[in-house]
Amino acid sequence: MLCSDLDGTLLTTKSDVSHFTVSQISKIKEQVRIILVSARMPKSMKYVQRDLGIDEQPIICYNGALVLDGKKEIHSIFIQIDALSQIHLLAEKNNVQLGIYCNDEWYVEKDSERVQKEIRYTKANPVFKNTLETILDLKKRKLGAHKIMLMGTKQKVDIIFPILRNSLGNILHFYRSNDTLIEVAPKSVSKLSAIKLLLKKEETLANVIAFGDNYNDLEMLKNVGCGVAVANARHEVKKTAKHITLSNIEDGVAHFVKGHLII
Repeated sequence: MLCSDLDGTLLTTKSDVSHFTVSQISKIKEQVRIILVSARMPKSMKYVQRDLGIDEQPIICYNGALVLDGKKEIHSIFIQIDALSQIHLLAEKNNVQLGIYCNDEWYVEKDSERVQKEIRYTKANPVFKNTLETILDLKKRKLGAHKIMLMGTKQKVDIIFPILRNSLGNILHFYRSNDTLIEVAPKSVSKLSAIKLLLKKEETLANVIAFGDNYNDLEMLKNVGCGVAVANARHEVKKTAKHITLSNIEDGVAHFVKGHLII
């Protein structure tokens, strides 16, 4: 099983895989299951699946909080409404914007440069709605958030990040995906825990090759049989990985596949 992160790893541009990557994956996809593993929402992953010709494979969304096999839900766990409300209050106090994700729904309160970047990069459109109304609607439907994204300036994110970890770090994962973004996921899930759900009876983690670049890939790369970091990965990720390949913009995943998996 080959598992790959998308942003900064498999995607050569901010939103697409290259023709070279498609060609190399096509040479192994009959022998190796290709599983996309991302913090993205389902619709922002499925177009990559289609480009790679691996529509029949499961996808791991929201850092493992949602695992889908076609329309079948294999696993789903939410950030509960109480925690979501606490994060909303802290975000308001620190003038940081929230993005709330549930299944294939994405809610933000207002448009911004960051929101427009997300629309371009992930090929998904949000619903513009008051955050408190969104929370009340999710509560009414007995749902929660698969992921929360906090968006602000570096200065604001620097301030709120330790506050969030101190307040809710016992039940939630907080990742700095870059200087201006924090991604939030349930503590009980990770990319690694989701990969374990997809192992067949005769398989172990030793049978898995995984590619990544960021903090939320650390556990995955450390525990699979072959963890590979792209050259643009964070220093800690490269230290953890067993191999380092070229950067994402140099088709690092595809070159590793060509050099190690294609006979």
